[in-house]
Amino acid sequence: MKHSRRDFFKNYGIAAVSAPILLQTLGGCKSKSDQTTTSETTANAPAIEKYGLQLWTVKEDMAKDAKATLKAIADCGYTQLESFTGDKGVFWGMKPAEFKTYVGDLGMQLVSSHINPDFTIKKETEEEFKKLVDDCASIGMSYVLNPFPGEIKTADEWKKITEGLNRQGEITKASGIKMGYHNHHIEFLPTSDGSLPEEIMLKGTDADLVSFELDLYWVVKAGQDPEKWLKDYANRFKLVHIKDLYKEERLKEIEATEKKEDPFWPLGASTTLGNGRIDFSKVLKTCKEKGVEYYIVEQERFDNSSPLEDIKKDAEFMKNLQFA
Repeated sequence: MKHSRRDFFKNYGIAAVSAPILLQTLGGCKSKSDQTTTSETTANAPAIEKYGLQLWTVKEDMAKDAKATLKAIADCGYTQLESFTGDKGVFWGMKPAEFKTYVGDLGMQLVSSHINPDFTIKKETEEEFKKLVDDCASIGMSYVLNPFPGEIKTADEWKKITEGLNRQGEITKASGIKMGYHNHHIEFLPTSDGSLPEEIMLKGTDADLVSFELDLYWVVKAGQDPEKWLKDYANRFKLVHIKDLYKEERLKEIEATEKKEDPFWPLGASTTLGNGRIDFSKVLKTCKEKGVEYYIVEQERFDNSSPLEDIKKDAEFMKNLQFA
């Protein structure tokens, strides 16, 4: 069963999948490269020592068997997690403390989660939002994020989103965590008055209350320069999605041979890290210089592969990453 973004944003969850997990796929990610001496490890330390995985990458596997999938993620070397609101909630059917203990025993920490976008606009959901915030704060999470507010087109609508984010920020601040916003491509499409939604939100939100998560794939897909945004709004982007975009030749092939499932969303063209067009050695160096705290790997397309296979490759890329 294939899950689209629209299904998720409409239902704020994913359907359970009944197919069995392949045990060999869920096997450990340890390789010969892990068998190094202390001196070699120090000399070859990755540029980003702590990096996480957005669980959307392995959403079908999480729906089948969350605990086995989390174990597979840990075996690859990921130490942080970003969740989303699936059928069983942010904590995948576990109590917050149970989830924290389980992933903690695997050497990981849940640092953030994408949550129901309705919380930003619909004040009638405020009590539900407060309960979720308290649960997240109780296990030491740092951020909750609006992942997509809908197909908004006017500057006035984006200003209402901005007001909602500030209101949410007041609530999260009281619990000791922070509100955030995650971009796709729509935030870089000019409104009728020529303004960019991403800029409306960055300028209209209180930096003490609201931070941003920069999805590098979507910024580049929209024809924008991620480094310029990081420099122009230093210390506003506290999280980053590390997701690669196929090079132009492959992208054109995809566009010529595949049909859009939804006219709003561009055809998916993410690939394993290092196989696309984004210069992570350069961009992530700027991220680190401009205040990014959390580095979250994500992938949404898996050509001739599977999510559990490709997260191993992505982890290997992160382990070997050096800044330009």
